[in-house]
Amino acid sequence: MKRVCHMTSAHDPEDVRIFGKECVSLARAGYETYLVESGESYEKDGVHIVGVGEIPTSRRKRMTEGAKRVYSAAKAIDADLYHFHDPELLPYGLKLKHAGKAVIFDSHECYKEQLRYKPYLSPWVASVIAKAYGVYEQYALRRLDAVIFPCTMGGKNPFAGRCRRAAIISNAAILDEFYDRYDAGCSKKPRQVCYVGGLTEERGITSAVKAAPKADAVLALAGTFSSVDYESQLRAMPEFSHVDVRGRLNRVEVSELLNESCVGLCALLDQGQYLKIDTFGIKVYEYLSEGLPVILSHSAYNDRMVEKYGFGICATPDDPDDIARAIKYILDHPDEAKQMGANGRKAIKEEFNWSVEEKKLLSLYENILGE
Repeated sequence: MKRVCHMTSAHDPEDVRIFGKECVSLARAGYETYLVESGESYEKDGVHIVGVGEIPTSRRKRMTEGAKRVYSAAKAIDADLYHFHDPELLPYGLKLKHAGKAVIFDSHECYKEQLRYKPYLSPWVASVIAKAYGVYEQYALRRLDAVIFPCTMGGKNPFAGRCRRAAIISNAAILDEFYDRYDAGCSKKPRQVCYVGGLTEERGITSAVKAAPKADAVLALAGTFSSVDYESQLRAMPEFSHVDVRGRLNRVEVSELLNESCVGLCALLDQGQYLKIDTFGIKVYEYLSEGLPVILSHSAYNDRMVEKYGFGICATPDDPDDIARAIKYILDHPDEAKQMGANGRKAIKEEFNWSVEEKKLLSLYENILGE
């Protein structure tokens, strides 16, 4: 039995992609699977979770002290293959590779693009850091066994030719989770639109708040605000009276929110990678799994998928009037909305589900460990 170890210093305990999809799939396939992360140590679904305690919330301390603690705990496991999920772990991935281990970098985002739009950095500093990160990332990728990215960008794999293996493994839905929790008879809250995820400016939350009263809708927000200042800014807006803040929800609570809502919203702004990638955010797969019509930002990929599957409407993300128009259309046409929901569930069942992506992950592991 091969021993494999996943590492994260930045993601929450039991992150859906890391734990719920990748680690559980590997354990089920017969690998002795470990996950080093913040929190306590325990076992779940065949995965040995090794907690390193509370990781500092300070960005600098997380990337230094936190990353080092994760590396030390992971190294002690002495796995055959290491699979890490955060760019701050790149130096430790190289250390493990130098020690003779197989190493995979799971790049959840195109970080050199995203770094250019960090609100806590001035544009000049962000540009310099993004360029420096890109150079270092390329140096590391040449030495690792594989890099994973969740999708193509403009039809191309952004990591092709930059690493020995560059796999595309999407963040598609787990069928026995949200898809199977769909309740066709659940009572909907009238004119409720929901958003699940990080509550930030670039994710279109300000536009969504402004759009809610224009569509005579209630916007249910599930997630945590990017900062206290941003939350205060939103709460000071007169439109915030149409917002229902649910806070951070567990998976069951998220499912309950989706079942009671009429529309799922994900209108991300055109910043960094958001409208360049050929995939949906995990929240969209969850909306579709629960039979919700969705509102997405206009992009080449989103427009194409909405036209192909008919599961929602695209809108201009920085235009509250256009978002309101899309919300109002769906809420005012319940029969069409119901068909959009059915179309979304059909797309999840046939194409956008983890069982398809799981095969790619297992094939990559077999290829690397079979050498």
